[in-house]
Amino acid sequence: MCIFCKIIDGEIPSYKVYEDQDVLAFLDISQVTKGHTLVIPKKHYENFVDVDTETMQKVMVVAQDLAKSYMNKLDCTGLNILSNVNEVAGQSVFHFHVHIIPRYHATDDVVIEFKESPEQDLPALQNLLKKD
Repeated sequence: MCIFCKIIDGEIPSYKVYEDQDVLAFLDISQVTKGHTLVIPKKHYENFVDVDTETMQKVMVVAQDLAKSYMNKLDCTGLNILSNVNEVAGQSVFHFHVHIIPRYHATDDVVIEFKESPEQDLPALQNLLKKD
């Protein structure tokens, strides 16, 4: 059983900030910034691409509601909302979860950096990726 399933079952304590029959939100034990929260479905799904649409909607509605609340309660100036998929992307717990990371200033302890990749053939990439 994964660590998040153990938290859901009450085997491991957590600092819950929201709970209903389908979704649980709790403070990340490793607070990257003050208020760093994880929002998870109570049913186990490996990651973002494995979760069904209905559950995804429930998780994202809770994440959005908490994010709005955090902007006021924490007086943060921004937020990162993210979900990592697989180890190469930084996923370390293989139970779908969404991070809410309050941001207070540009030099806080979160580093998300986008660098330019080698030039891509955008028309070919578009043809490969677009939905039919």
